[in-house]
Amino acid sequence: MTAIQGTAVDIPTADGTADAYLAHPADGAAHPAVLLFMDAFGLRPQLRSMADRLAGEGYTVLVPNVFYRHGRAPLFDLPEFIDPGARPEIFERIGPVMRALTNELAMRDAEAWLRWLAESPAVADGPVALTGYCMGARLSLLTAGTYPERVAAAAGFHGGRLATDAPDSPHLVAGKITAELYFGHADQDPSLPPEQIERLEEALTSAGVRHRCEVYAGAPHGYTQADTASYHKEGAERHWSALLDLLKRTF
Repeated sequence: MTAIQGTAVDIPTADGTADAYLAHPADGAAHPAVLLFMDAFGLRPQLRSMADRLAGEGYTVLVPNVFYRHGRAPLFDLPEFIDPGARPEIFERIGPVMRALTNELAMRDAEAWLRWLAESPAVADGPVALTGYCMGARLSLLTAGTYPERVAAAAGFHGGRLATDAPDSPHLVAGKITAELYFGHADQDPSLPPEQIERLEEALTSAGVRHRCEVYAGAPHGYTQADTASYHKEGAERHWSALLDLLKRTF
């Protein structure tokens, strides 16, 4: 098993300083970069362990706290095992913070994440890959369309609201994307109903984007997150296979 080095880092942004987690092989070499966009529960041990797993495959992985404007992680007092059904007040606290992160702010931040990676001695020259979870899938899609010259591949898992009727819906950036995309949708996900899945597929296809969108049968929203009640082992392992395949094709 590859030895991993994981460290807390601070990243200057246009609006302040963001805390983040960086994981990479402990070999002193530069490796291809993966920018991992968190879910709404934020930067926590689960996401650090996911970053470590990717680093063990030979990548330098950055997980920024995209909610940094509201404080350093952990921003929310979460239990070790997160079950929003048992504790609905969790989303009462998270909801306003999520809504405050507009597309404009998120993409201003994405420039900072990408710039930091480009300047890091732990990162190999060239474009990066993205992966995102829940709300992070939306950020992954938007970043691929906003900074196409910097992104070679982008993935999103159990993403919500990816193709809405809103004038700033993420799917509308499809025409600018040059990266290869992969999405693993949860089939029991009210935040991404069938009509949005279809709209996203049509947008990517008509724009000529290299992509694959798959619906994971039996997988609920949040299926990759082992510290939550939504965890679905089969879906999570399928996600790892798909993500690693995408990265191997890219780098």
